[in-house]
Amino acid sequence: MGSHTDGDNDTQPPPDGYLMRAGYALDGDGGRIAAARHHTTAFLDRARAEHRLPVSQRARDLAELVVSELVTNAHKYAPGPVLMELRVTAVCVDIVMWDSDPVVPAARAADPGRVGQHGLEIIKAVAEELFIEQEPVGKRITARLALVDTPAPA
Repeated sequence: MGSHTDGDNDTQPPPDGYLMRAGYALDGDGGRIAAARHHTTAFLDRARAEHRLPVSQRARDLAELVVSELVTNAHKYAPGPVLMELRVTAVCVDIVMWDSDPVVPAARAADPGRVGQHGLEIIKAVAEELFIEQEPVGKRITARLALVDTPAPA
């Protein structure tokens, strides 16, 4: 199911502003998507319980969706390990995925006839922010999601 390491469990937030962090090495088998989703919901449940953070059902659902899309892409295109880090502040959760493929993904032009390859478009549509960084080996993608629903402008 993968391994994880937890960040500090002190009552004071770390200097980077995150209240909680956890990292997971996702195994290369087909169960890594389910494992990543499980880690994500458990992490958000802990954030709610330990830090009394408001985590909406929509935020949980979107976090599972984003994790599924990121892990699916890594599974399809990157040989080797996939590392996931989850970080939470008082208002958002960052989902960070690292894989060994150096190719930076790009959202494709809209095509209603295309089957599949919509993952990045979906993530861009639901994330508050999306960061894609090339690393010395591979790439790191960070999707930031709000913990609570923000009202739509009138």
